[in-house]
Amino acid sequence: MSWICKLAKIQISINSATPRLRDSAKKLNFTHNMKYTPTDTLNFIKKLTLRKIGNMVLVISSYYLTKYLKKPIQWGLPFTISIEPTTACNLKCPECPSGLRAFTRPTGNLKEDFFRKTIDQIHQKLLYLIFYFQGEPYINPRFLEMVRYAHNQGIYTITSTNGHFLDDDNARQTIESGLDRIIISLDGTTQEVYEQYRKEGKLDKVIEGTKNLVKWKKLLNSKHPHIIFQFLVVKPNEHQIPEVYRLAKEIGVDEVKLKTAQVYDYLNGNSLIPDNPKYSRYLKNGDNTYSQKNVLANHCWKLWHSAVITWDGTVVPCCFDKDATHEMGNLKQNSLKDIWQQKSYNNFRKRIVKSRSSIDICANCSEGCKVWS
Repeated sequence: MSWICKLAKIQISINSATPRLRDSAKKLNFTHNMKYTPTDTLNFIKKLTLRKIGNMVLVISSYYLTKYLKKPIQWGLPFTISIEPTTACNLKCPECPSGLRAFTRPTGNLKEDFFRKTIDQIHQKLLYLIFYFQGEPYINPRFLEMVRYAHNQGIYTITSTNGHFLDDDNARQTIESGLDRIIISLDGTTQEVYEQYRKEGKLDKVIEGTKNLVKWKKLLNSKHPHIIFQFLVVKPNEHQIPEVYRLAKEIGVDEVKLKTAQVYDYLNGNSLIPDNPKYSRYLKNGDNTYSQKNVLANHCWKLWHSAVITWDGTVVPCCFDKDATHEMGNLKQNSLKDIWQQKSYNNFRKRIVKSRSSIDICANCSEGCKVWS
């Protein structure tokens, strides 16, 4: 079991880990492709408990046993949870269900009382809480109060935002909430390029909001959140990659992450697929059609270590089930532990192990494909 212990230690000392261990972490993706600074690493270590580490070891063990035996085995509880503050969004991005206003499921805001009850039942074994699934989190008027509650329960908290709601007051409250990591989408360094994907977005507002965050982080002498510019690389903006690094350094952003784009209609090409194959999830074939770079192997790490909770309490297997068509249960009716171990979840895992490619939400899945550059 020594290799499991080594994997657990990656979270604690990721910066000093050997290349071999770092490669193992990337394959598992339980670090969420995080680049840890010494400050961020210490912040995370403070939130670790023996119960959390023990649960993580159980989950990792059962995942590898499943791969080896080709039979679903599930121990422990998910140590990563994505929860949806809202389905609403102010932008109209072309490859996003929120932006397209294309949901078939109900829309709404996560309620604070339900959120607190959920956190009370899962916080003891939870490593990461991602305040994002669909929608723009800051549209929920109680969003930062929920972040604060999770922070007070000792959970490492992350959110992803389009950056349009980071006025001076919200920026200050974000720092005060205890949020550990914030990902700000910045998909262009000029308005003309930015708005080609971030429809109805205002680049200057995103930059101003980021500056507000950096300012209040300094004024409040806070070591968090770790501020990230996420640059979704698409054909219209790939030439601006060097510029986004310059802009981040100028503002005082902690990190830049380049992300490959998921597109729904890729078979015959798509105007968003970059020319540089390094930044694409899709491979151009000799007949000018496209295929995914990744191979849909019959296993899925996400089904073992994480779960997604929609604003109304529905539990779905992963973030690719954007319309919540594969409902595993509802937290307003059952506990996460009961849902995690019940028949519908186990049957889904069996389908993954038997024939993952036959599951609709897996068809355009990024697992096994390089998402971050």
